[in-house]
Amino acid sequence: MDSSSIKKSTILMLVIVTIALVSWEIRLRKIGVTTTYDHGNALWSDKRAMVYEPKEKVTVFIGSSRIKYDLDIPTWESQTGGNQAIQLAHDGSNPIPILLNLAGDEKFEGRLVIDITEGLFFSMSPFNTMEPNKNMKYFKDRTYAQKASFEIDKILQSQFAFLEKEHFSLNTYLDELELKNRPKVFVMPIFPWQFGRVSFGNQEYMNQEFLEDTNLQVRVCNIWASFAKMATAPAVSGKPLDSIMNVVKTATNKIKARGGEVFFTRTPSSGPYLMGEEHDYPRDKYFNRVLVETQTQGFHFKDYPSTQNMICPEWSHLAPTDAVAFTKELVRALKEEKGWKF
Repeated sequence: MDSSSIKKSTILMLVIVTIALVSWEIRLRKIGVTTTYDHGNALWSDKRAMVYEPKEKVTVFIGSSRIKYDLDIPTWESQTGGNQAIQLAHDGSNPIPILLNLAGDEKFEGRLVIDITEGLFFSMSPFNTMEPNKNMKYFKDRTYAQKASFEIDKILQSQFAFLEKEHFSLNTYLDELELKNRPKVFVMPIFPWQFGRVSFGNQEYMNQEFLEDTNLQVRVCNIWASFAKMATAPAVSGKPLDSIMNVVKTATNKIKARGGEVFFTRTPSSGPYLMGEEHDYPRDKYFNRVLVETQTQGFHFKDYPSTQNMICPEWSHLAPTDAVAFTKELVRALKEEKGWKF
């Protein structure tokens, strides 16, 4: 093949690819898909690198998905006079590995807010620590090339919806064939894309379609119900619980000894999810005990009239408008009751 033929083939290929991508982008926009960010190890590492700012300037948040939905970052920053929220929580994960990572980092002397979702925080399953451990390793080992790639991806993801690999990649479409679980093989359910959009600040939120479509909400409720059926082991207690408490206490003391501050929150849940959590993890034996063991302050949503009756559309995470209200109440409590100054 001569150079002229190669050139024509290359141009033709580029034209076909461009038309395909533009068509796919138009299709996604037509069905209401907006841009979002990949909340994987690159975005998490970008936030992890920001924890060294003075505590007067930033507050670090760790936990599970609830704090990612329930803390509205723009509201936090406006209510605190510009204090930046650094979101390091992981969906469906135990935050204790991140707590240990920050406690072992002598350069971290800041403010840390730890959100407790009892079924994950008090879990001893290795599965619930996989994602935090993977992201911490990526942060430690990331190269200049990976950092540069992230900066390029950041620009592209802010403009093009089709780049969302979690919901619109080929692998995702193959996963959505909904193969049945087989013995000893668990197929991770696919959440509707409308349920989890991600901002560059690593905040997650439901879009308007999810809030208006009860079928989508029921779909997510059914996923939570399926997880509950698989969780046949009783809530951790006795010596294993004592061990978890001791780990959290030791890590918290390390941060406080360096002049840092640690604060615990319990974000809202509702419906059957809340009923199950209150039955399996009584507040006095779990959340309250954490505060006593660590000698720290906390914010429990049940203690405040403006948050105690909040309804989560799918039992476990707040809608964006309620996230704003929750964040305002949290900041108010921190300022007026807990002595925080911003």
